[in-house]
Amino acid sequence: MKAAVLYEVNKPLVIEEVSVNKPGPREVLIRTKVAGLCHSDLHFMEGLYPWPLPTIPGHESSGIVEQVGSDVTYVQPGDHVVTCLSVFCGTCDMCTTGRPVLCTGTDVKLLPGVANRFNWNKPEKLNQFINLSSFAEQMLVHENAVVKIRKDMPLDLAALIGCGVITGYGAVVNTAKVRPGESVAVIGCGGVGMAAINGAAIAGAGRIIAVDTNPVKLQLATKLGATDLVNPNDGDPVKQVKDKTGGLGVEHAFEVLGAKITAEQAFGMLAPGGTATIVGMIPFGTKIELHGADFLRERRIQGSSMGSNHFRQDMPRLVEFYLNGKLHLDDWVSARIKLSEINEGFANMKAGKTVRSIIEFN
Repeated sequence: MKAAVLYEVNKPLVIEEVSVNKPGPREVLIRTKVAGLCHSDLHFMEGLYPWPLPTIPGHESSGIVEQVGSDVTYVQPGDHVVTCLSVFCGTCDMCTTGRPVLCTGTDVKLLPGVANRFNWNKPEKLNQFINLSSFAEQMLVHENAVVKIRKDMPLDLAALIGCGVITGYGAVVNTAKVRPGESVAVIGCGGVGMAAINGAAIAGAGRIIAVDTNPVKLQLATKLGATDLVNPNDGDPVKQVKDKTGGLGVEHAFEVLGAKITAEQAFGMLAPGGTATIVGMIPFGTKIELHGADFLRERRIQGSSMGSNHFRQDMPRLVEFYLNGKLHLDDWVSARIKLSEINEGFANMKAGKTVRSIIEFN
């Protein structure tokens, strides 16, 4: 099969011919249909987060089950599935207390460099990326890394819910638990930010303020549910948000860019008792600074991993939201590309030209 391989950070991906093993116990072989280009991939490709190399990146994907290993009970060949990097064991303390996204079962959620699922004609080991590696024509994964979906759900759009959509939507609904009528600000209107905006609209937020420097993305945000727009090029975004809320601030702020300054701004635009949720991947080692006195008004800051998802419940619900016209996935896709065009796709992402590019496999 063909796969995009990352040999060195800050170097282009290289299309290589590799092979994947047959499914072992509880493993599933998937024919990849679509893979989304995500900023999280870019963070690893640029060395902002460490991962053993060489590796096949990619983690936002959909496909069709081709083969199943012994003991697999959840899927069978022909099933349509969405992958999720938050594979769960189902037996650790985190799983059994309702937080499978934080699973600690390393027999299922394999640590970096542990998986041996690929073969190629080179001496070095080809590493699987966060238990998925979806920039390849096939994926071999644990059955607890996939969720079955309805076959009438378009697979090109289904791929998006595997990371970007569940991360943004879940941060609003699962992590922050936004209630009807509450005010929300979302900093960053890329794919995950758009999902947070759409998720806030589904949750019934009364005021949804979209913050971004790209006027095109801001206009799209209004279609997805934003009631107010803030462009930091027009001045301090914290001041703009407070001005739009009568000087009070918002009850929920979501930082989706993964930067020190925007994390601090998210906290700064909170009303008393408000909560800032950090969704973006702030580079490894970066620290954020907050004014201690602001905590006296019971302002809070928290993280959100993959939208605190329970993905076998959440993803089918997101499919239903799309099919019922509540989740506007069609508006996410900016470009459809081939695997051979992957480096150009990431260049366009860095330049802010796309909300989401997707690779369509034959």
